[in-house]
Parts: sequence; C-alpha cells; structure tokens
Amino acid sequence: MKTEVCGEIRLSDFEPAPDNFKAEFIAGLERHPKVLPCKFFYDEHGSRLFDQICQLDEYYLTRAETEILRNNITEITALCGPSCVLVEPGSGSSSKTRLLLDHLERPVAYVPIDISQAHLFSTAQTLNGDYFPLEILPVCADYNQPLTLPTPARKPGRTVVFFLGSTIGNFEPWQAAIFLRRIANWCKPGDGLFIGVDLQKSRELLHLAYNDAKGITAAFNLNLLQRANTELGADFILERFRHEAIYDETHSRIEMRLVSRCQHQVVVEGEQFEFGKDERITTEYSYKYRIEAFHELAAAAGWQPERTWTDKEKRFSVNYFISKPKGDST
Repeated sequence: MKTEVCGEIRLSDFEPAPDNFKAEFIAGLERHPKVLPCKFFYDEHGSRLFDQICQLDEYYLTRAETEILRNNITEITALCGPSCVLVEPGSGSSSKTRLLLDHLERPVAYVPIDISQAHLFSTAQTLNGDYFPLEILPVCADYNQPLTLPTPARKPGRTVVFFLGSTIGNFEPWQAAIFLRRIANWCKPGDGLFIGVDLQKSRELLHLAYNDAKGITAAFNLNLLQRANTELGADFILERFRHEAIYDETHSRIEMRLVSRCQHQVVVEGEQFEFGKDERITTEYSYKYRIEAFHELAAAAGWQPERTWTDKEKRFSVNYFISKPKGDST
C-alpha cells in the first residue's frame, strides 16, 4: 500500500498492478467456458458508462434504491448514530451516498473504496469541496482483496458500511458469504451494514434492465475487451462480439456475456485464443434474492438482521444489519 497526498485528499492506494489484470484476464480466457471477472469493467471509461446505466429508464435498480433511501432517510441516519465513519466499497460516483451525508449527525469521515483510481480521486475531490470539513479518505483497491482501512483524525462513534447498488448480486452465494465475513472483520460488534439486494421478479422486467434500448449496457460490456486492447496490447475486434444478458431462473440470476459472432483468433500478450461462432465469455452474474434467503446468508457470515425496507413495487430492498460478536454465527 502507498499513500498519495494531493491538496486536502490523502489516497490509500492498493490499486491492483497491471500484471494482476493481465494474469486474471488470460486465466479467464483459458477456462472452459471462458469467464472474465466483472471487477475489470471499472476502468475510468467503464465507470462513466456505468454511471450512465444508472440513469436509464429501464434500469429500475437505482431508482428503486433511491426511493427507499429518500423515503426512510430519517430512520436510516438515526440507525447510523452520531459521529460515525461511513465506509463504502465500490463507491463509484458516490451519488446515493450524498443523501446519507446530507443527513448524518456529525459524521467523522467518509471512506470511499473503488478500483478505478482516476474516477475515485475525482469524486473524492468533489466531495471534499462539497462536504468540508468532513474528512474524505479514499481507498483505491479491489475490495475482494485484503486491505487496511485508513484511520480518521477523530475517533468515530462506530463504523457503518454502505454497500448499495445490488453489487452483492455479482457474487455467487458462496462468494457473497466470504465477502460479508470480510466486511465483518472491518467492524466491531455493534457496527452497522446497509446493503442493497435486488429481489426476484419477472423475466421481462429483468431483460429490459440489462438490455437497454440505447445500447449503453452493451457498450459497458464490450469496453472490457477495449480495455484489454489498450492495456494488454490485445487485438480484439469489438464488432466480432455482441452483448447478451439472459435470466437463468434455475439459479435466479442474470448472466451477462460477450458472444462471438464468428470463428476467429485473438492474441493477448503473445498468447493466441480461439473463438468459435456463438462461443460465450461470461462477464457478470447478477443474483436476485428472496429477503429471507439473504438474511440467512448474512446471519451465517456474522451479521444480525435488524431492518429491511423495499420500494413500493417490492422490486428492490435495502437491508440493515449489525455486526455480531466474533464467533457468533447464530
């Protein structure tokens, strides 16, 4: 880890080295079937495309979650308590977090964690200007890997983790359990976790959300290959692939893929990879849960369910948990 200081901002940098991207990208293409980690969507351009996705009419998730936050903000901020430090893995543009920051009682610090350093730093600078003297402590990291949270200048009353946007759905359930345990290790007993969880719903609504008419989700998906061209010297021709997102009812998940339109070869870092016509690269899962099932998953990972809110159409949920004493999985 290295620390960079620019003006008022102190950045804790755990950013994965380019070799990590190369190794994981090549390993994913060597698998059968091919799989690429969705965390690599979020270079600077990919992060901006995702911000656009969140504004789409079809993408109900952001609107539903924002509705929940706005309608319940008084109760949510009361649960956070005074003088908390707010930690947000996968913070992106921190747009929804602003609603919380506007209502918290004397927050000590905000710790946004994101894998895209340029996007993170730009957002942190804006927040620092808008919320000064709140201490903004950005962490550039893959939050699935070990990291150390920065220590605020003032001692907080408690830590509250804010993990919205249904990102937990990108994990397979066993991976989600590991991640929830990792977050619990950042916390003391009694610390809080707010987490957004997308709920099971009709195939038609889900299809529209991940196959928008403007093609922004498709561009977001294809940008993963463009990133490989830019950073690894790969020779992907993007027109040879198409975006696909389908709902797998058996596993209650959206599967996002890049599908080869023809038989061809691609070279990445000197290695040649064959693609058959209609061969798929899986780039993302997005699991949809029943509330009770997710509470059981979180409880086994060290979190006590306390409160759940849904939007009026019950498409989405925000769940509040508190960290149980270590070793207590009941």
